[in-house]
Amino acid sequence: MPKISKIAVLTSGGDAPGMNACIRAVVRTAIHHGLEVYGIRQGYQGMINNDMEQMQARSVSNILNLGGTILKTARCLDFHKDEGMEKAYQNLKAKGIEGIVVIGGDGTFTGALRFSKKYPDIKVIGVPGTIDNDLYGSTYTLGFDTATNTVIEAIDKIRDTADAHDRLFFIEVMGRDSGAIALRAGISCGAEAILLPEKETAIEELIAGIKAGHYNSKSSSIVIVAEGDKNGGVYNVSEAVKKEVSHYDIKVTILGHLQRGGSPSAFDRVLGSRLGFAAVNALTAGQSQKMVGLQANVVVLTDLEEALNQHEFNLEPDLLQMAEVLSI
Repeated sequence: MPKISKIAVLTSGGDAPGMNACIRAVVRTAIHHGLEVYGIRQGYQGMINNDMEQMQARSVSNILNLGGTILKTARCLDFHKDEGMEKAYQNLKAKGIEGIVVIGGDGTFTGALRFSKKYPDIKVIGVPGTIDNDLYGSTYTLGFDTATNTVIEAIDKIRDTADAHDRLFFIEVMGRDSGAIALRAGISCGAEAILLPEKETAIEELIAGIKAGHYNSKSSSIVIVAEGDKNGGVYNVSEAVKKEVSHYDIKVTILGHLQRGGSPSAFDRVLGSRLGFAAVNALTAGQSQKMVGLQANVVVLTDLEEALNQHEFNLEPDLLQMAEVLSI
């Protein structure tokens, strides 16, 4: 198998804490193997615009603690078109780049897989970087742990004011297709109810639970709503409850992009480093169209096609049951 000599790394889609740790690991592992490594700025847009720069070991100094991504990220509609992909390919070939590590979520992987199928001489390895923890093939995705801890810290503060004023807070967290953040944060913060995309909760059931809590002397309540909940959004839920529950002052808080930022946790720094290291090793071993992930604390490879098409990242049944039992 021909030995590759030049690779590139990019981040695409939504940013996630720990991406910089992954970039650092990719760059330094590549240099360790004697490879030239290029950083592509602004994701696939940078491939099209030829915005690439060779990186050295010192290029990634002192970035482990930084949130976001030093390579920046963007969503690129031009990369969906054959003309855009062709331009990106020609830019890579002009620099002699033979492999790419792409860090991102399902949209990033969809583009990477299509590109690699169209131009198989460019090897592609994906690293799952998304706070939603919604990619098959890895128990944890990069940024999920930090985002969950950020949510917990915010909810702990909201709990203080909820208790001081006998208030009921509805808190929306990120998770369009996955309730992983909502579930773990809800258990960690003692939420009275958690509304998830994977489990439909009837408004009547929610109202009954809130009334039961008040009857059992709860002076305040926290309800966490994942943005993908099937009841039409946090404001619809709060308005429906407000019509039936009069003993609480009801407030709504949307945490929004607060959840994406901040210094990555120790877990995400180590995870990003492990996956970046493994991604370069996979490229040097001749692998392509694969995703590196963590399963049972072991780094494994999953076909990108499988990572995108399988949706068996269901929430743990014991956590779902626990959330109901402990909220009484």
